[in-house]
Amino acid sequence: MKKYYLSITVLLLILSFASTNSSYAQKETDKTESPYFFVKSDDPSVDQLPLKATSVEANIAGVIADVCVKQVYKNEGKNPIEATYLFPASTRAAVYGLQMTVGDRIITAEIKEKEKARKQYEKAKKQGKRASLLEQHRPNVFQMNVANIMPNETIEVELTYTETLIPEEGIYEFVYPTVVGPRYQPDEKSDLMASSNNGFANNPYLSAEEKSTATFQIQSSISAGLPIARIASPSHKVTVNYAHKTTANISLDKNEQNGGNRDYILRYELKGKQIASGLLLHEGDKENFFMMMVQPPKRIAPKSIPPREYIFVVDVSGSMNGFPLSISKKLFRNLASHLNAQDKFNLLLFAGKSALFSKESVTASTKNIEEVIQWIDGAQGSGGTQILPALQRALQLKQDSHYATSIVVITDGYVTVEPETFDLIRNNLSNANVFAFGIGSSVNRHLIEGMAYAGQGEAFIVTQRDEAEAQAERLRRYISRPILTDISLEFDGFNAYDVAQQSYPDLLADRPIVVFGKYKGKPKGTIALKGKTGKNSTYVYDVDVAEAAQISNTNNHKALRSLWARERIRLLSDYNELAPHPKQVKEITQLGLKYNLLTKYTSFLAIDKERVNPNKPTSTVKQPLPLPKGVSNRAIGLYDELPPEEAVPTAAMRVYPSNVPPPPPPPPPPPGLIISEEPAATPEELEELILPEEPEFEEEAEIFGIVEQQPEFVGGQDSLFAFLVRNIKYPQAAKDKKVEGTVYVGFVIDKDGSIKDVNIKRGLKGDDAGCHAEAVRVVKMMPKWKPGKQRGKLVEVNYTLPIKFKLENSETKKTPKEEEEVFQIVDNMPEFVGGQDSLFAFLVRNIKYPQAARDKKVEGTVYVDFVIDKDGSITDVSIKKGMKGDDAGCHAEAMRVVKMMPKWKPGTHRGNRKVKVAYTLPIKFKLEGSPSE
Repeated sequence: MKKYYLSITVLLLILSFASTNSSYAQKETDKTESPYFFVKSDDPSVDQLPLKATSVEANIAGVIADVCVKQVYKNEGKNPIEATYLFPASTRAAVYGLQMTVGDRIITAEIKEKEKARKQYEKAKKQGKRASLLEQHRPNVFQMNVANIMPNETIEVELTYTETLIPEEGIYEFVYPTVVGPRYQPDEKSDLMASSNNGFANNPYLSAEEKSTATFQIQSSISAGLPIARIASPSHKVTVNYAHKTTANISLDKNEQNGGNRDYILRYELKGKQIASGLLLHEGDKENFFMMMVQPPKRIAPKSIPPREYIFVVDVSGSMNGFPLSISKKLFRNLASHLNAQDKFNLLLFAGKSALFSKESVTASTKNIEEVIQWIDGAQGSGGTQILPALQRALQLKQDSHYATSIVVITDGYVTVEPETFDLIRNNLSNANVFAFGIGSSVNRHLIEGMAYAGQGEAFIVTQRDEAEAQAERLRRYISRPILTDISLEFDGFNAYDVAQQSYPDLLADRPIVVFGKYKGKPKGTIALKGKTGKNSTYVYDVDVAEAAQISNTNNHKALRSLWARERIRLLSDYNELAPHPKQVKEITQLGLKYNLLTKYTSFLAIDKERVNPNKPTSTVKQPLPLPKGVSNRAIGLYDELPPEEAVPTAAMRVYPSNVPPPPPPPPPPPGLIISEEPAATPEELEELILPEEPEFEEEAEIFGIVEQQPEFVGGQDSLFAFLVRNIKYPQAAKDKKVEGTVYVGFVIDKDGSIKDVNIKRGLKGDDAGCHAEAVRVVKMMPKWKPGKQRGKLVEVNYTLPIKFKLENSETKKTPKEEEEVFQIVDNMPEFVGGQDSLFAFLVRNIKYPQAARDKKVEGTVYVDFVIDKDGSITDVSIKKGMKGDDAGCHAEAMRVVKMMPKWKPGTHRGNRKVKVAYTLPIKFKLEGSPSE
């Protein structure tokens, strides 16, 4: 089970919950690395939002981008603070500089070993000195700490990095990631997992409805060296000014100052789709560096394409809910619909558990493709992101030796287990190669690129629905035939050494091959890149070094020094060993120190000599991050709304045995309308994994799937149920033929509450014997509903109602003992409507840290006992275990919130008998900034 703590920033509370059932129990001392929602307290002494602005200047010259990022911190509170801010960067960024500006003083940071830098920073913080510390959590996730920001003081921190832009299909792309998406941290370590540092996952987030208080600006310039054909940004509104046919300046639209919730993407193309290939040189004081960019030959279309097996692994976790999952479904439809008839495929959906379409891959027939598309359309984004068990299961599926297997992973990558994922894929390369699709506006590119790198495949990023078809076509092209194989380098008369990459995988994408290295002596001789384009065709690309040296100003490419070192570090550590060898750690550390680069083992530290805070304690404030655009609150465990129990559509998905032991099954989902009684589940039915079904939702759509205020049948769910019972009839023909099953009726609730567009979303296979018609008839005769609202306006809303036709079966009578007994453990534990995530959301909205407890600095855990009755109501609320001494109102507050809870889904025992169940809810009151347990 997923474990939760709610850490609400500054003088609010941390909540946890458990029941007496061991599968739900949570120890008081458990901690979480999960992200959490930020809730601003009413304490004016501490500025909880110290980051005021981020501005970026990106200068692109040829194929090298130099980027300067300025972060402005201001303390508008009354007490000194330490600000911490988590932010992303390019996966290839070579961070080479940091400086801190206070007033007129500029303090330049020094590169130091990570442990030493952290100790010196903590010492400076205690001494009351201003200090800035920049650390790396992942190659694309950094953390900034700024200590002792005094009241009304502004501190500006500026970091600089450089990266190489590698065009694909003639298109150059510069990406500036703006926000770190929430990372799912598995609760328990399995054999697949290592103890990697995932502390960065524990970060506050604004809700999906909130905008960041920090403004965002970015200015870009391009000096291409060749005529520019076009420039565009698919992510933001920009203004482009051409200074010359080879240069341009790009500025962000003034209305985009809150655009820091998605990656900034800038694409440009040169006239005739030219590529600035060739050789760049840099002569340093002690070392000389080179970078060679080689445009590959055109792809040779294969005469015949051998049959392939595709195993699609699709993420349907909470962070994919809504728009990202809608993109994924469209992408999958494009991929599946264009499979060749001789191909095979399978589909595995995963969240907290995984569901498999078929025990073995099936042929790409029209019937099978229609069935799998219908199947994935029933998936809803909910739950954690257990990617490791899902990948292991996919890799262990039985494969046909006559087919070349490709695993296609579709996810946003919001996990903390990147090293474990790469290691798993690398250790199973003999089984299949891996292609990874990153879905969303701000994906974890480190995971997406790393899976493809480890699996010798390719990475794709899909940020918009209209990109899905083009990206699917790219995958088909890449798999059909590599552009270049057996790639090698030869140096003749050119004294090259320390070439960053010694071997090259087959080139699948239409992108240049980039070679970094060092050289000695005068630049002369030749460099030859060789490879095979077909069975007997050899491709050779020669570079005359002396000629390139005359064209290239060898002192004008200083960035090559940092880029060579970053490429070397990337190959040593980014996607490699789960547990690095000490020799490897030492080499990476030395590279960082020698070339002044941020790495896993080196950090930047700037300390001001002035002592500004000798006495006052410092409050540490974690800057809350906006959720990436299109990501719902479910990404960190909360539902956007509490769906009515009977209105939650479901789609049954068959789960086949796996070598990976699955986690304990969740409680069964709420059924739709059940006509007559239902017998106990068979062992075969217990194998089924139920994943909720969700209509496709797009924020800009006229007809909504999820809205802030859901439509409601007049009188509520009980009245809807009563209406259906009164009016629906089991068709006689269906009874005679013993037809059973669930009919999913889709319809639209109009702005005036009327019902329209009634249809069968999914029904009974074969002869339904009138069940479909009966379900549609009753839905059409419904009275007007209370319509739904979005942002205060009445809107049209899609709705799906499952109606289950089940032949009557007798029910065992309850014993008098079971009528009155209060159980501690039952077959199916009670469930808060909407699940644990919704319970968590309810507590967040309603519980308050008593002012008296805050004033007296009272902390501790209150254990509230209560009984969930057979109708789901809450009774017998009491304090099982509380705080010693003066609780300053914490006991009363905990009981108040429990008493106001809505009805639960009651517990059942020995079949479907509803019983009373005792439940214990621990609520932890903890002041912000106090020591962790």
